Amino acid sequence: MSTQVQEQAAKAYQLWLDSPVIDETSKEELRSIANNESEIADRFYKDLEFGTGGLRGVIGAGSNRINLYTIGKATQGLASTLKEEYDSPSCVIAYDSRHYSPEFAQEAALVLAGNGVKAYVFESLRPTPELSFAVRHLNAEAGIVITASHNPPEYNGYKVYGADGGQITPDTAAKVIEAVRSVSNFEEVNKMNRTEAEANGMLVWLGREIDDAYTEAVASVSQHPDAIREVSSNYRIVYTPLHGTGNIPVRAVLNHLGFKHVDVVPEQEQPDANFSTVKSPNPEEHAAFEIAIAQANASGADLILGTDPDADRMGAVIKDDKDEFFILSGNQSGAIMVHYLLESMKSKGTLPQNGAIIKTIVTSEMGATIADAYGMKVFNTLTGFKYIGEKMTEFQNTGEHTYIFGYEESYGYLAGNYARDKDAVIASMLIAEAGAYYKSQGKTLYEVLQELYQTYGYFAEKLETRTLKGIQGVQLIAGIMASWRESAPSEIAGTSIAKTEDFSLGLYDLPKENVLKYHLSDGSWFCLRPSGTEPKIKVYFAVQGDTYEDGQQKIAALTSEVMTRIDAYVHEHQA
Repeated sequence: MSTQVQEQAAKAYQLWLDSPVIDETSKEELRSIANNESEIADRFYKDLEFGTGGLRGVIGAGSNRINLYTIGKATQGLASTLKEEYDSPSCVIAYDSRHYSPEFAQEAALVLAGNGVKAYVFESLRPTPELSFAVRHLNAEAGIVITASHNPPEYNGYKVYGADGGQITPDTAAKVIEAVRSVSNFEEVNKMNRTEAEANGMLVWLGREIDDAYTEAVASVSQHPDAIREVSSNYRIVYTPLHGTGNIPVRAVLNHLGFKHVDVVPEQEQPDANFSTVKSPNPEEHAAFEIAIAQANASGADLILGTDPDADRMGAVIKDDKDEFFILSGNQSGAIMVHYLLESMKSKGTLPQNGAIIKTIVTSEMGATIADAYGMKVFNTLTGFKYIGEKMTEFQNTGEHTYIFGYEESYGYLAGNYARDKDAVIASMLIAEAGAYYKSQGKTLYEVLQELYQTYGYFAEKLETRTLKGIQGVQLIAGIMASWRESAPSEIAGTSIAKTEDFSLGLYDLPKENVLKYHLSDGSWFCLRPSGTEPKIKVYFAVQGDTYEDGQQKIAALTSEVMTRIDAYVHEHQA
C-alpha cells in the first residue's frame, strides 16, 4: 500500500475518533486497533462502494465498514436524491436475520423521516423479494433491504431499490453515490427520533397484510395446482431456510397450494445471525444441505429445498436414478423451470407469442436452447438481477415482449411480474410444483433433466472462485484481469479462442462492466468476473458435449488450464 493511502486512512481514522457524533463504543473499538496500521488502513482507505448488490461490507467501525454511520450517510444521500425527484416520496425497508439488521433498518428509517421521506418498515425480518413486491404494492418511490445475502456472518449490507421494485441500476446508483459523497461529515445527516416519526406518520410499520398479498401474488403463477392435490398425500419435501427469512413465506406458499408434507430442518429453522450449523449459509454450497439430506434420507422425501438468509436464492436437491440425492446446479434448476413453465403454458394455450426469457451472460445456454425450441425470445443481461428487473420494466412499458421467466446461474429465479428481484419463494414453489406434476405423470425430476439433455444437448457448467482479501486482494484481482486483457492465449485446452468479449467496452448496449468472456471454436466459453460484493474473482465455464462423459471431460480440461494460469499469476505476485 502506498504511503499516501496510509496517510489518508490515518487521517480518516483520527476524524472518527475526534467526531462528536461517533458513539463511545465505536471509538473504543477504534482505539483497540491504534497500533495496527494495516487494520486502520483496511477500515479507512476507502468508503464502501455500490457493487452488483449495493453496499456490503464487514460490520464494524470505519468508513470501509457497515455501521450506523455509513448506513446513515448512505440514507442521507438516498433521501436527497428522492427529494430532488419526488414531492412526497416514500420508501419501504426490510431486513434479514443478520447481526444489527433491525438496528440498521431503524437507522435508515429515521434518517429518511428526518429528510421528509416516509418510511414503511416491516415489523420483523422479511425476504428480499417481499420488499421488491411491497415497493410496487404500496406505490413507493424506493426500497431498502438490510442484508448481506449469503456472505459470512461478519458481513451486512444495504441494497437500494427503485420505484419499479428493482435494484437500482448503475446510472441511478451514480446519482446516489454522488449525493452520498456530498455529505462531508456525519453532522450533516438529518435524523428524526422514533417517537416523533411514528406520531407524525413518517414511520409506518408493516405486517400481515403485505405478507398475505405477497403469498397470493406468488401463488398466482402456479401452473398445475391439480397435480399437487393429486400427489400431495405421498409427496414429501424437506426444507431448510438456513437460519434466514424464508421459513414462514416458503411454507405459507407451499401450504397455500396444497402441499401436505413439508418438513422443516429443525436445527436450521430459527433465525441465527451466526448461521451456526453451516460454514456458509449459501444453497450454492453443497455442504449447506448436509443436515437436510440426512433428514430427507430418514423420511423418504422426494425433494429438498434450501434458501439463503434473505430468501432470494433457492437450491434444490432431487433423487437420481440410484435413489440417491443429487444437488442441482443453478443452471440445471433454471433449465427445468424454463421447460416446466413453457411446456405447461403451451399445453394450456397461455403461451404468449411474444414471450421472453431473460438470463445473464454467465448463465448456461441450455435454458436459452429450450426457450428457442418454444419460439421464445431470449435476452442476455450483465450479472446482477437488477438488469433482469430493468428489462422486465422495459417490457411492461413497451408491450413489445411478455416476460415469462428470468434467472441467473447463481440460484436466482423469478416468474411473474409482481416483483423485480430474484425470489427463492416462487422458485421453491415452481420446482416443488414441477416435481409434483411430473410425479403425477410417473416421472422424477432427474428423469426430466436427462430427457432435456438428450433432446437439447449435454450442457455442463462450472464455477471456480478465488478469494483474495484486503487491499492486496483488490490489486491481485485487477492484475489478473489486466493480464488476460493484455496477453490472452490463442487457444485453451487444445481449442482455439474464436471470439473475445470485453464488457468493459460497453458491448451490445449493455452498461460497461469489468468482465471478460472468451468463446472457443467448439462452442465452449469461459468468463472472468470480479465479484461486486465479495473479495473474489469468479471464473465461469460452460461446454456442450455429445454425451455426458464427453461434456465432463471437456469442462475438466478447460477449467484446469484456465485456473492453472490464474493461480500461477497469484503465486507470482502475492507478497
